[in-house]
Amino acid sequence: MPPKTKSGGKSKQIQAAKSASKKGQKKKKWSKTKVRDTKATVGVLFDSATYTKLMKQISTSRIITPFTVADRLNVNLSLARRAISELLEKGVIRTVVSHHAQKIYTRVTPTSEE
Repeated sequence: MPPKTKSGGKSKQIQAAKSASKKGQKKKKWSKTKVRDTKATVGVLFDSATYTKLMKQISTSRIITPFTVADRLNVNLSLARRAISELLEKGVIRTVVSHHAQKIYTRVTPTSEE
């Protein structure tokens, strides 16, 4: 077998042309990352304004869950569960479904008391 001849002349020319064209280009800049929004602060204790909002808004809602209370009043879920238990003790709301994973409540209406 005859010795192999190098036929890399074309590829060397192509590589040289590519490197020459890159020299004129600007260097790639990294994109700036987006700034994250700060987390919304949630309440861990009831103040008087939040408590009155609880009594007005939540007691008139049709469907009451710990998440809806936490979302509307901007409090954490443990505080929302405590608020619901307080409303239950006062007789303002009643239990619809009491599952181990999700508890659903509704307002007390005159027809539901009978």
